[in-house]
Amino acid sequence: MLKNDPRLNLIRTWLTRDLQWRIGQISVASADASFRRYFRVSRGDVDPAAWAPRADTLIVMDAPPGKEDIAPYLKVTSLLEQAGAHVPHVHGADLKRGFIVMEDLGDAQYLGLLKTGRGVDKLYGDALTTLANIQVRGLKAAQMLEPYDRTPLARELNLMPEWFLEKHLRLELSPEERGLLTVTFEFLINEALLQPQVFVHRDFHSRNLMVLPASVESGGGPGVIDFQDALRGPVGYDLVSLLKDCYIGWSRERVERWVRGYRRVLGNLGANVGDSEYQFMRWFDLIGVQRHLKVLGIFSRLWHRDGKIGYLADLPLTFEYVRDACRRYPELVEFERWLAWRVAPGLAAANARQLEPPKRARAASRKPAVKKRPKRRKTAAKPQRAKPQRPKKKQTKRRARPRAVQRKPARKVRAKRAVAPKRKRAPRVKPARKLKRRVRRARR
Repeated sequence: MLKNDPRLNLIRTWLTRDLQWRIGQISVASADASFRRYFRVSRGDVDPAAWAPRADTLIVMDAPPGKEDIAPYLKVTSLLEQAGAHVPHVHGADLKRGFIVMEDLGDAQYLGLLKTGRGVDKLYGDALTTLANIQVRGLKAAQMLEPYDRTPLARELNLMPEWFLEKHLRLELSPEERGLLTVTFEFLINEALLQPQVFVHRDFHSRNLMVLPASVESGGGPGVIDFQDALRGPVGYDLVSLLKDCYIGWSRERVERWVRGYRRVLGNLGANVGDSEYQFMRWFDLIGVQRHLKVLGIFSRLWHRDGKIGYLADLPLTFEYVRDACRRYPELVEFERWLAWRVAPGLAAANARQLEPPKRARAASRKPAVKKRPKRRKTAAKPQRAKPQRPKKKQTKRRARPRAVQRKPARKVRAKRAVAPKRKRAPRVKPARKLKRRVRRARR
């Protein structure tokens, strides 16, 4: 696969000819939900003088022009480094061909360690500290980002009815249902715009936070990746991405404890945290509804448009986040009831329909192979095992007659055989006296 990859050949040429590096082996590192790919380049036996400083491996991002733009990534990288976040340091870039060579932060995602259940509070503590630095120290940097205003918020919300409801669940929405969605989306957009505006990573979750290897000086915080879509937006957005992660869930009690602790940290740093814990929690929950409705649409689109089926398994948890938050606020109770009776019953069936193809489809895919094998056997066996076919007996008219007609002759024959023939009796001899009388009469 890699030998015949034209983009990989371009990467080799770029590293060796343009950057004049001597490189070792190139292997696939990962791929994300976009068209970007990541390759790991090892130094091997190359002299460190002909290689990047203090690194045995590097990561090359492949972002095909026309599908991805690496300029935002380079811009946000610089802004996050100024805010104190540990992001991959860029060693070189080619804007025209869509290549970036950067620091390798390893393969240990937060998600893998969180699933073990060990050191959860420590991991989240480090992540929340990094997030606080981004939102407070990066406040000036956020002014250089595009606003997360009505236009992108509405565009993201509309992914949910288009890809999740209509494409994935195959629901036909009535005018009343579309009206309910419009009212709900407008409420969520207005609530998002009321929150304090900060630096928003937009995907600050367990798959984009890396546990750094011991050889990397991290200061105790996680490595942060996949931040090129950053905007200036609501203070609760990245917090809900982290604590209401679409790939792993925690109890409501635990989440609220983390949110309250984070609010105290922000307050001590001088950030706007609202008038009360309730208001901050309301910001957290309502922007979470917006984010998770968007994610329902994105995960469905990744399968139906891009062929990435792995995200369908994360739809149930994401959908439950939406319903749980809607139950807590009277403005969304009606929307939650609609989700309960109209949407929830079809989610499991829709996932099963995609993950397990119908039997007819599997049978149709096997038909060509089944047809070829019997044909070979028949052509080889016919000349040797063919037997002369006997002509079929023609049905007689008697069999075709009604049942009553068939039995009549049989009944007559049985009647004749059953009755014995009558014997002829010998003539009766008349008495002698009567005979003499008749003779005398005749003489007279």
